[in-house]
Parts: sequence; structure tokens; C-alpha cells
Amino acid sequence: MPVARGLRLAFRFAMREMRGGLSGFYVFLACIALGTAAIGAVNAVSQSVTAGIDQEGQVILGGDLRFELIQREASAEERAFLETAGAVSASATMRSMARLPDQSDQSLVELKAVDDAYPLFGALVTEPALAHGEMFEERDGVHGAVAHPILLDRLGLSIGDSIRLGDAAYQLRATIVSEPDAVSDGFAFAPRLLVSMSGLQASGLNRPGALVEHVYKLRTPDGTSPSALAAITERANAAFPEAGWSVRSRGNAAPALSANIERFAQFLTLVGLTALVTGGVGVANAVRAFLDSKRNVIATFKCLGAPGGFVTTVYLIQVLAISLIGIAIGLVIASLTPHIAAWALSGLIPLPDSQGLYPGALLLATVFALVTTLAFAMLPLGRARDIAATALFREQTLDAGRLPRPAYLAASALLIAVLVWLAVATSFDSRIALLFLAGVAFSFAVLRLVSLVVQAIARRVPSIRSTSLRLAVGNIHRPGALTPSVVLSLGLGLTLLVSLALIDGNLRNQISGNLPERAPNFFFVDIQNSVIEDFAELVTDVAPGGAMQRVPMLRGRIVALNGEDVAKIELPPEAAWVLRGDRGITYSPELPENSSLVDGEWWPEDHAGEALVSFSAEEAGELGLKIGDTVTVNVLGRNITARIANLRQVQWESLSINFVMVFSPNTFAGAPHAWLATLTVPDADIATEASILRDVTRSFPAVTSVRVKDAIDLVNRLIGQLATAIRAAAAVALVASVLVLAGALAASNRARVHDAVVLKMLGATRKTLIGAFSLEYLILGAATAGFALLAGGAAAWFVIVQIMRLPWQMLPGVALMTLLTALVLTVGFGLAGTWRVLGQKPAPVLRNL
Repeated sequence: MPVARGLRLAFRFAMREMRGGLSGFYVFLACIALGTAAIGAVNAVSQSVTAGIDQEGQVILGGDLRFELIQREASAEERAFLETAGAVSASATMRSMARLPDQSDQSLVELKAVDDAYPLFGALVTEPALAHGEMFEERDGVHGAVAHPILLDRLGLSIGDSIRLGDAAYQLRATIVSEPDAVSDGFAFAPRLLVSMSGLQASGLNRPGALVEHVYKLRTPDGTSPSALAAITERANAAFPEAGWSVRSRGNAAPALSANIERFAQFLTLVGLTALVTGGVGVANAVRAFLDSKRNVIATFKCLGAPGGFVTTVYLIQVLAISLIGIAIGLVIASLTPHIAAWALSGLIPLPDSQGLYPGALLLATVFALVTTLAFAMLPLGRARDIAATALFREQTLDAGRLPRPAYLAASALLIAVLVWLAVATSFDSRIALLFLAGVAFSFAVLRLVSLVVQAIARRVPSIRSTSLRLAVGNIHRPGALTPSVVLSLGLGLTLLVSLALIDGNLRNQISGNLPERAPNFFFVDIQNSVIEDFAELVTDVAPGGAMQRVPMLRGRIVALNGEDVAKIELPPEAAWVLRGDRGITYSPELPENSSLVDGEWWPEDHAGEALVSFSAEEAGELGLKIGDTVTVNVLGRNITARIANLRQVQWESLSINFVMVFSPNTFAGAPHAWLATLTVPDADIATEASILRDVTRSFPAVTSVRVKDAIDLVNRLIGQLATAIRAAAAVALVASVLVLAGALAASNRARVHDAVVLKMLGATRKTLIGAFSLEYLILGAATAGFALLAGGAAAWFVIVQIMRLPWQMLPGVALMTLLTALVLTVGFGLAGTWRVLGQKPAPVLRNL
């Protein structure tokens, strides 16, 4: 028969068989739709955010180009150069303390001073709406300010009230509704407070050495191309090679947000892929059960002379047709998700004004779903090909233990390889994608081993007096048992939930429990050289039992490693943070606390030779640095090169004062700088801390005070929000597991009906059968929960101890939650299906045996 004619005939037979509906394929549809929707939705939202950043790049950045300097303003020559390229708006940002006029309360704020040209793009929206001059102009010697509503709530203020900042008073004239360039400024640790540049000068906070970021934004003529912007940047760097400024263009308006969105999208895509692969098991079960129900039809085809390839083609067409229905459902959900995200995330992250379709995301989800479907359907289709005509008269089930022909095994292996290649090729970090997929594959292999071990143990259990328990144990190891399906379907989803819950729990314990016990009570920033001794004396007076640690601090940016520009160095993601933006740096004649040398020697206290630097050992290893290498940092507009003299182990988790780089004292001789200090007060309560904070802020208004517990609470809230989002994503994998479990139980109903009828005829009561099935599901659920605890616990331990370098503890609550979840799902779904089995009348079943 010609190929084309054979395909047409197979298609006609396939469509005729599908006229009876999709009975038996609902789990198949749900698994494919869920996986497709998860992958499509995640990537569509990611592309939507990226499109929003690209579309609104000028507004998000606040200009076409952004030049940032640390601890210094642009020189007259630098400012003149920038003004030749376009209109310039200058701003300055720093953290400071806002206080009530009577000094009774204070709050940390993210202070931003802007000039009259601000904003170059977009609009600063306030309530009430005011013109720029009305917001910030000086009236009767008092400058104006606008603030985030949180600040007013925190200090109990209203519009028109006054606050103090440094040495000056400010009148709050409006609250901020929308700040156009807030996203490009990065993570806000405290509420925003906006003042004018002259208002900042009045505060006295912008002193030499103060940690102030000076930003200059350019608006170039309309139509300026990205290449022209790049040319301006190159000319600026060539004209001022030691300026040390960090430059971003409108095409890279929010790099940190973009990178985080891509990383989170990768994680969620991998979770969606896990759900899809888990659903693939459901696809295999559904196809096997469907073909098992068509055993007589297939055997009849063979009796009438149909070749095996024709039979396989008929049912492959049906599988593809049904999978396309599931994919279509998933794509509809994925297409709607960006619209829902735009509504839910409005004002939080930039999204396009009008949402459309994202064909790339939808195509990726479609390809993933099709490849997964075919990969898992090939084996049962291959077995169906070899059903003999005699099966019409003899066999009762499709033999799942028999391997199909090598061609089908090869096709399945090739499709799985394509699936892995797609996941790695489309990932943000191919290494993480490979590790994740290797973990999934390993989990599948171990889960299969677990099911074999459970069956082997059940097979060797000695004779049991209880009829129900004896039947339950027999059901676990008999041919066609549910054991592999239940363990495989639930195991992966539960393992993922256990690992995430344990990571979250251990992090929370560290942040809210162990960490505050070791951490200092306060950080004090921007302590000027001229007042450091007076400040130390005051702290001793207000906290007589406290221990203060102080170090000089500057900000610098690494610009070269061993003379090579860092912009041209390819680095692994885990090391990139060291070179991203500016870093806190210090100098010291002796080894700092919470550090220990691991290689090299510390310099003498009176060292006066070449500039030396001590580098954190872990970060040096990630950057590929060793003793003798050189590091060039730009500090206050000067490039300073130092040789690495030693490497040291740093205890970051102590929250004490730690730096990646500590320089020899002669490196920054004469450079203006401020001091950073910590204060640890044993057993201090809230009232004591509030009193210390009030006294320090009143006496030194220019010093920024950070209460560590407030920072920990903020981080804890952020981790909680992130954990909620991750758990919600992981729940998709668990839902897929539940669907597969339901499908596996449904697929076994035919065999269960026969067993139940035969046992009833032999005298078994409904109570005995319910007891047997319940015990079977309890044993399988407990075994699956045990594996999930071991595997999830091992994964969480690796992340906490080996990657995060934190103490580890097993959480009993997570163990109990896992066990209960497994038992509820297995027993609940199992008994729901069993109840229908037990209601079958014996006569119709016996007639078809």
C-alpha cells in the first residue's frame, strides 16, 4: 500500500474511533494542558516584562544614558562633556535618618535629591498633584519634600507636617504615587524621600567621604540610535579613563531586574518542565490504558491483515490529536496570563501598556508539550504494535513489562534527548538547567528502584493472618500492581515540595532565630572622621555594656583584574556580583575580626611599600584570582592597583563588618572617607534599642543608623514572599503528580473490577475489600513519603550547607506535612476509585471473563 494512501486510511480509522469521545483521556488532557500552560505562561510573562523594560527604557532609566559616580560629584570638565551630548539632569541618592522635630521618633529613608530638570522622561506623580517648584521650593527658610506614604504612616505624619534631615527641617508637601525611574535605582531598603539639590546641601549630609551616589542622566536628541549612544559612552570613557563612572543606556535600563526576571523565569520553566515530564508519566499510563481497552480492536485489525505499522499509525494519530487539544487549552491559559500579570503587578514592575500575544513563548511551550507527549507515548505504542491476533482470544491486559522493538526505544530516547537539549538551549544558565534535569532523571531512576524495593519486600513478607492485610501486601507485588505508578507519580512532586519547604524553613530559622543571636544590634554608617571619637564616647555612655566595632569605609568599583578590563572578562554567574556596581572597601593594619587567613601573610602594621590587598578566599576562587595577582579599583575618581597579598576566610553569616577586599593602610593615605560601626548590646530589649537609637540620632543627625532587627524583618518578609511564589510554582508539579496518580488509579480500574468480582464470589465482604485497598494505599503513601523526605532533605541539605554555607536542621513539621499529604492523596484518590469498583455487578463482568 502506498505511504500516502496508508496515512489517509489510518487517519480515517483514527477519526472514526474518536467519535466515541475522549473517555479515558481526561487525565492525559489535564497533564498536557497543565504543563503547556505553566511553561507558556512563565515565558510569556517574562517576555512581557522584558518588552516593558525595552518599551519604557527611557522612562525607567530616566534618560537615554545614565552616568553614576560614587562619593564624588562630576568635575566641571566631566559635566561639560556630558552637556555636549544632550540635556543633563543631576541627582544624588543616599540613606539617611528622617526625624520628628521633637526627636521622639525617627526612620531610615532612601534620600534622593533632584534638580530642576528632573525627570527628563516620564512624570513624578504625587498626591496632591503639584508642580516641581511647589514640591521642593524653599518657603520661609524651610525646603519642601515629598515622601512615600509608608514614611508618613511609620512616623504618624500628615501632609504639611515637618521632619528633620541632618541639620535642616523640611515640610512634607505631597506623597509619592509614582516615581518614573525608581526601578533603575535598584532595591529600596527604606521609604523614599525626595528633596531638591539645594535641600540636600542644606542638610549638611553631602560631606567628603559620605556614601552618596551622584547620577547624571542624559536626554539625547530624538532619533539617537543605540550605536550612537554606545559611541558617546566610548568617548566619555576615552576622555576620562579614571572617572570610574558606571554607565547604562536605555537598552539596559534595569539590568538587575532583567537578570532576576530571567533567572526566576528559568526556575519556573524548569518547574513547569518537571510538571510536564511528570505529566508524561500520566500520558504513558493513559495511552497504555487506552490501548489496553482497544486490545480486541487491535487484535481484530491483525486478523483482518492490517500490518503492525498501520495499527501504530492509527493510534499515534489519535494520541497527537488529543495532545493538540490539551496543548490548545494550555496555550489559551498561557495567553491570558500576561494580562492577569499586568493587572496584578501594576506599579511594581514595568509591563507594556497593551498586552499582546508572545508567539515565541507559546511556540516553546507547544514544542515542549509535543516532544514530551511523543517521548512517553512511544513505548506503549510500540508494545501495541506487537499485539498478536491470538490476543483476541487469550490475553487480558497489555503487557507493560515487555519491551517494544528497538526502533521505538531509540525513538523514545531521541525524543528525550531533544527535550533535554531544548531545556538547556533555552535556559538562562545551562549549568543549572543540566543539574536540574540530571536531578529529575536521577529521581525517576531512584523512584523506580524504590518501587522495586517495596515490591521485593512485600513479596518476602511471611504469611499474615489478617485477610485484608494479606490482600494489600499481595496487591503491592502482583503483576500489574499500582506500586510503580503511585511511587513515581507522587514521589517527584512531594520531593520538590519537601526540598523547598526545608530550604525556606532553614533560612527563616537563620534569619529570625540564630542570626539575630549572633548579629549586632545596630549598624552606623557615614560617621565623619571629625566626629568618630565623639561618636564612640557617646555610644559608650548610652550603651555601657555594649561592644562597638568600627572601621574606615570607602566605596570603589573593580575595573580590572591583572590589568584586564572586567567588562571583557567572562565570569560564572556566582562570581559576577563582585564586579557588579561598587563595593564597600576598607583598610586595616591587622587581620579583621570574623576572618582567618587561608593563604599568604598579613602585612606589617607599618607597611609603606606597594599597595596590597587581602581578598576573600571564596570570591577569589570564583574569580580565578590567586596570591600575586593584581586588582584595580576606582575610588574617588582614581584607579588604584594593588597586589593580592593573602586570602582569608570570611564569616559572612555573622552579620559583623566584613569586606571582600581589605587594603593595606598606605593605599588610601589622605583619602577622605567616613567610618562604619556596629554596636552589640547583649540582652537589649526593644525599649533599650529605641533609646539608644534616639540618643545617637539626636546627637549625630548626619549618621545613618540601621537597626539590624528591622533589616532582618524586611529580609524575612521578602523571603516569605519569594517562598510563597516558589511554592505556588512547585504546587504545579504536585498537581501534575496528583493527576498522574488519579490516572494511574483509573487505568487500573479494569483489573480491579475483575479482582473485586472474583474475591466477592469467593466470599470476600465489602468491608474486607475496603480494608485491603486502604492498607495498600497507606503502605504505598508511606513509602513515597519516606523517599520524598530522604531525597528532598538531601537536596535541601546540599543547598543550605554546601551552597549557602549555613547550619542545617531537619524540621519535624515538614516531615509530618509530607507524610500526611502522601497518605491523604493516595488513600483519598484510591478509595474514591475503589468505591466505584466495589459497586460493579458480578454478572456482566463474569460473562466477559
